[in-house]
Amino acid sequence: MAQKPSIPKGTRDFSPLEMAKRNYIFNTIKEVYALYGFQPIETPAMENLSTLMGKYGEEGDKLLFKILNSGDFLKGAPLSPADGNPNILAAKICEKGLRYDLTVPFARYVVQHREELTLPFKRYQIQPVWRADRPQKGRYREFYQCDADVVGSDSLLNEVELMQIIDTVFTRFGIRVCIKINNRKILSGIAEIIGQADKIVDITVAIDKLDKIGLDNVNAELAANGIPAEAIETLQPIINLKGTNCEKLATMRRVLANSETGLKGIEECEYIISKLNGLNNEVELDLTLARGLNYYTGAIFEVKALDVEMGSITGGGRYDNLTGIFGMPGLSGVGISFGADRIFDVLNQLDLYPKDAVSTTKILFVNFGEKEMDFCLPIIAKIRAAGISAEIYPDSAKMKKQMAYANTKNIPYVAIVGETEMAAGKVTVKNMETGEQQMMSADEIADIQF
Repeated sequence: MAQKPSIPKGTRDFSPLEMAKRNYIFNTIKEVYALYGFQPIETPAMENLSTLMGKYGEEGDKLLFKILNSGDFLKGAPLSPADGNPNILAAKICEKGLRYDLTVPFARYVVQHREELTLPFKRYQIQPVWRADRPQKGRYREFYQCDADVVGSDSLLNEVELMQIIDTVFTRFGIRVCIKINNRKILSGIAEIIGQADKIVDITVAIDKLDKIGLDNVNAELAANGIPAEAIETLQPIINLKGTNCEKLATMRRVLANSETGLKGIEECEYIISKLNGLNNEVELDLTLARGLNYYTGAIFEVKALDVEMGSITGGGRYDNLTGIFGMPGLSGVGISFGADRIFDVLNQLDLYPKDAVSTTKILFVNFGEKEMDFCLPIIAKIRAAGISAEIYPDSAKMKKQMAYANTKNIPYVAIVGETEMAAGKVTVKNMETGEQQMMSADEIADIQF
């Protein structure tokens, strides 16, 4: 018996209904990006491995999907006992890999096309990325990212506008969210004042668990990670940080008084938050927010849905020298990425898709035979010219079968044409929801508020 076809774990097929929902997400995000002057680009699915390796930290390197060289991939790859190391072996038989995100390919694009670009360069990109991750709920091996980045400007106004974009997009979706903001310079300042610069990840991971495990357990975890008692003591006001954004910033200003880097981070946060307050966009300062990627150097953001249990659905931040890795130092950038697949799941769970986003065909013409079909085709052409999606059933099948087709596809109107209609030069239009029927001309059909 033939093996049943399947797809790789962590990937998905999308039905026409699911595609309509996904396109609603992509189109909403594109429209908002365009409102703020961002322009689209695309880059190839595969990049040279030299472009991707070493840009995402050790963990990220492990998650890169590598592509075997075409033809005889072992040719010219002298194999030795050392090649038991997957990284050494991969370097010899793979020159390309699937992109892991859109930011590193974007940095490569900027450097490669720098002569053609006008700075600051504002681009958006909506394309799939691939990660050799362990698939689980809300985590896929192939998923779309919807990125917007500005490079070539140090202005914090870019951060403010990106927060406005996030707010606008989720307002349009009807999803209630919490937008969290932090700054890598504040995190560096914290590590600096307690003399534990290399332990910043351990510190933020532990602090992040405060709500779940309580203060004593957080302190115990810090101690278990080798952080000395006096450093843990210094961290107490940070771990217990509460209050409004202003109160949190005032506390941090005291704690980080001796850290120039930390104070710079606080200033940047104050600027962004004050500008957003003036625009009625709310964000929450969260010092446990660290964002895993290595390249962030300033403001970092993360967005969570308030009404659904789900990981972050948008994230991003400022990176000061991403293009430096490709030989073009000193070009600062800031960007965000909407997680389309998670937003898709959130909108599904909350049933927030507008009806017109998921319905396609508005009217189906029943096919009674050749003569009736010839009468219908010019009318259908006229309706389509008015921008209304219309179909004619391709076969003159039983009426019941054609009506079942309309119901299954959620087509709101059915047009019926028999001898009476042809004699009158009109069409009987049936509203599938109410059952009402009415004789109409092509012009009248085009005026229906579908």
